[in-house]
Parts: sequence; C-alpha cells; structure tokens
Amino acid sequence: QVQLAESGGGLVQAGGSLRLSCEASGRIFRSYYLGWFRQAPGKEREFVGKLKWSDGTTYYTDSVKGRFIISRDNAKNTVYLQMNSLNPEDTAVYYCVAGSSWWSYDYWGQGTQVTVSA
Repeated sequence: QVQLAESGGGLVQAGGSLRLSCEASGRIFRSYYLGWFRQAPGKEREFVGKLKWSDGTTYYTDSVKGRFIISRDNAKNTVYLQMNSLNPEDTAVYYCVAGSSWWSYDYWGQGTQVTVSA
C-alpha cells in the first residue's frame, strides 16, 4: 500500500512558477511510475506527466513540455513538479499518482489546488 501526500499548491500570477511536492509513504518499487494528473473546473482529469522511478526517465503531455519538470528525491521518496511559465489554463487541482506499471495508476493523492491569475 502506498499513500501519497501533495503539497505546494497556491495562487500565482501568470508567468510565474510553482513547485509541487508529493511524498510517498510505503514501498516504492523500482518498477513504479510516479507522476501527476490535473483537473480543471468543468473538465475531465488529464495526464500531466510521470517519472520512471528506476531511472528517472520522464514523460509529459504536449501542453506542458518545456514548462514543467518532474524530478525525484529517492532518499525522501518524493517526486516534484516544477511548473514554470504558468498561465491561467494551468489552473486546476493537481493530483499525485503512483502506478506499478506504465498503464496503471494504482494510488492517488488527495490533490492540491493551483490557481493562476491573469
């Protein structure tokens, strides 16, 4: 069993930056993927990006490539989402996820609100 706890959300102006953290408790196996989804008001939840725990390889959805960076701290069992050049379309609740394979999202955090003002 894995529990995920996000932190770091808040209000930021357009063009600004914010870093989210997700601390995982429980056993994170090398085969796991940790990453992020987001859900904007009135929209479906969408994939943001993820990181392969074994080697740190990252994958992003096109809308955030070049602006968002996912990284990790193995010693702290923590994954980060550095968000740069934010715009109002990035406003959403951001969820940390962990999956035992490429296709699975077995564990979810409670979500943290990110609001980008124009």
